[in-house]
Amino acid sequence: MKARTIREGIQWMGFVDWNRRLFDALIPLPDGTSYNAYLIQGSDKTALIDAVDPAMADTLQQQLDGVAKIDYIVAQHAEQDHSGTIPLILEMYKEAIVLCTPKAKNLLVDHLEIAAERIQTVSDGETISLGNKTLRFIYTPWVHWPETMVTYLAEDRIVFTCDFLGSHLAMSGLYAGDDPYVMLAAKRYYAEIMMPFRKAIQGNLKKLREIDFDLIAPSHGPIWDHPEMIMSAYEDWVSDQVKDLVVLPYISMHGSTEMMVDHLVAALAERGVTVKKFELTSTDIGKLAMALVDAATIVIGTPTVHLGPHPSVYSATHLANALRPKVRHAAIIGSYGWGTKVVEQLSGLTPNLKAEILGTVLCKGLPREETFAELDALADAIRDKHSAL
Repeated sequence: MKARTIREGIQWMGFVDWNRRLFDALIPLPDGTSYNAYLIQGSDKTALIDAVDPAMADTLQQQLDGVAKIDYIVAQHAEQDHSGTIPLILEMYKEAIVLCTPKAKNLLVDHLEIAAERIQTVSDGETISLGNKTLRFIYTPWVHWPETMVTYLAEDRIVFTCDFLGSHLAMSGLYAGDDPYVMLAAKRYYAEIMMPFRKAIQGNLKKLREIDFDLIAPSHGPIWDHPEMIMSAYEDWVSDQVKDLVVLPYISMHGSTEMMVDHLVAALAERGVTVKKFELTSTDIGKLAMALVDAATIVIGTPTVHLGPHPSVYSATHLANALRPKVRHAAIIGSYGWGTKVVEQLSGLTPNLKAEILGTVLCKGLPREETFAELDALADAIRDKHSAL
């Protein structure tokens, strides 16, 4: 895999991993991913923006063959898929120093045992000259760790954003173009990784709006050569606006909860409310996360297992709480055999969901006429709330 020229003196380096299917032992990668590093050769000095995962060290090393010197390694984020090969590069280039935020310095020392004397911290807005090219560092905390920053190359109108505005997507092309499939991958990436930090991202997007750029070069996925696409999409995703959408993750063990879910879905459809239903034994959690980006309401469906929710529902509810979607309303439906505490337990799992509880519908054994009437009433309540959106 060879380095590729973006503009004069600027090269993409890294690795396109078509085959990886799981990230952080958690996140599905249906379309692989890439690890992007960027070499910037100025008239006086050379900088490498980010690095790659240690598993791809050999590729980066080969791409750097013939690069006589690197003066700066810009570590925009300390997570190992971007910083893990920095110790190798420091060994290759004995005079190189790492540039990062003060918080990143501590993390790089702790996680990678980089010698503190080889790290130089930069302040928010600080610039470093490479001769005919200038790097400006802009703090963007919580995209998605506390130490993150982006790097702006003013002369070439490029902003390097590391994880921010990225996508887990392997493709042969270097640029996103206007491919809607890239935008879908970016939304999945936002939902799985960035959504918990929605409020912080609002401020960081405003910082980017203050600079002038033609390209957004993240460290995962293709380069955005139509940057307004991803900027406007992010501004929508992180806004407080929700859509007329109900997300309904559920499990059914003996059919009762399934009957309730199907009735509610049909009732909502009759009332003109869009529903996305996720049966959790076969659901891609990335698609569930994507649906939560826009949803106004989440309804959780569960049978009772030893008084509590089904373990898969427990896990999905915990995930929803961790992702902190902007849902405004919530409800719980389900069934039980002889007793249940699913409402109390699920409510305790969701302190981060600032949602109004529209109701709970639970039935003992099979749902009957009164259960379906309660579900119709819940559908009415959801419709009424959504009509005000």
